[in-house]
Amino acid sequence: MRLSPLGAVLLGTALLAPTAPALAAEWTIDPAHSTITFTGTQTGAAFTGHFKRFGGTITFDPAHPDAGHALVTIDVASAVTGDRQRDEALPGADWFNVAAFPKATFEATHFQSRGGNAYTAQGELSIRGVGQPETLPFTLDITGTTAHAKGHLTLIRSPFGIGQGPWASGQWVALDVGVDIDVTAQSS
Repeated sequence: MRLSPLGAVLLGTALLAPTAPALAAEWTIDPAHSTITFTGTQTGAAFTGHFKRFGGTITFDPAHPDAGHALVTIDVASAVTGDRQRDEALPGADWFNVAAFPKATFEATHFQSRGGNAYTAQGELSIRGVGQPETLPFTLDITGTTAHAKGHLTLIRSPFGIGQGPWASGQWVALDVGVDIDVTAQSS
């Protein structure tokens, strides 16, 4: 087959041009318009709490979710539930032990599309210096430079060492903890 001079130039340009990488957006969490809440059960009664201080950055392109990355940091001393006794206990050595471990992190190293606006973020959640693999299913809606993600996962607190001594068994405080995210982020 013989190519015209223009065809040869176009073919040569296509073969020599580097493959363009996915252009993932950089997103910064807006804590003023975001919440990270947790739910549990203590002596048979459900309770809800939230973290007042957290932040993070996310690199994500919905067209190429597998190239995404996120790092979310939570100030665990900012946990509040509205119950004075529980709120005073949470920062202590039996629970979050904030003196030794002031931050919890979730680092997502793999995102996967589940169709439509549904995704999963797979990574490592670290609390009290213990890292565990976790998968967070979430939905994502992007409008202009604003992204809004909502997700839920259920954790077992014991592998992280949350709840020491009499709290370790789940007799008084259930081992299952629900975590809900409602995060708004801005692209940079």
